[in-house]
Amino acid sequence: MPLKIIKSRGTGKRVTILVDYKKALTTDEPYKPLLVALKKRTARNAYGRITTRFRKNPEHRRLYRIIDFSRLDKKDIPAKVETIEYDPNRTAFVMLVCYKDGERRYHLAPEGIKVGDEIICSESAPLKIGNRLPLKNILPGTEIYEVELVPGGGGKFIRSAGTSGVMMGTDEKYAIIKMPSGEIRKVSKECYATVGVVSNVDHKNIRLGKAGRKIWKGFRPNVRGSAMNARDHPYGGGEGKSPRGTRRPKTKWGKVTGGRKTRRRRNPYNKLIIKRRK
Repeated sequence: MPLKIIKSRGTGKRVTILVDYKKALTTDEPYKPLLVALKKRTARNAYGRITTRFRKNPEHRRLYRIIDFSRLDKKDIPAKVETIEYDPNRTAFVMLVCYKDGERRYHLAPEGIKVGDEIICSESAPLKIGNRLPLKNILPGTEIYEVELVPGGGGKFIRSAGTSGVMMGTDEKYAIIKMPSGEIRKVSKECYATVGVVSNVDHKNIRLGKAGRKIWKGFRPNVRGSAMNARDHPYGGGEGKSPRGTRRPKTKWGKVTGGRKTRRRRNPYNKLIIKRRK
């Protein structure tokens, strides 16, 4: 994916690295029938109270693209890629495809897909970038993304930019997948996955360059706990840069964090994890 390095000496641009969208995308006009306007309510609940700190509504209006993560109702119907587009609601790019029956849908775009390529969701689909098929028919060593958790539930795993899992093998009931985090887990062999790597692999190399660009995206300044008053945070108070005064790291509300397990013990999917992530 092409990167754009800003060569300006100005304070807001001299360290900026961005994705060159002109080279990566094929259009800047989204398909209107698949757009939905979402109500702005970032960081606040129904009573208007802040429930997520250091967040705000983005500066620009975002229209949500309705994305099909399943494709099961379009089984065995080939589709042709029409455009590769930017989606303000996710890190990956999306592709608009036109099925043979004339219907258009948005899907997550894999790295290397081009306008005019043909994709299909089928049990007997070839192992080609963008095709979707059940895990039992995917060869070990294949890179996959948009993996289902339960059969027919739509892609839940591996959807962010530049990520991919690796198919490691199968047993009687399950397929074994290595996740991007390093976790190795079992998933039902009947679940579907898409072949390839999620697009926009250089997203991790972006440098915004200035605080203002972060604010445009909906982030507000994050205040250190040690810079607060004693009544506002367990780390607050003291003269100058005082140590935190507590042995174990804690949240603003005094809950122990950093080293405490947060996963639910009764999560039914715990038994499917073979190796935890580091």
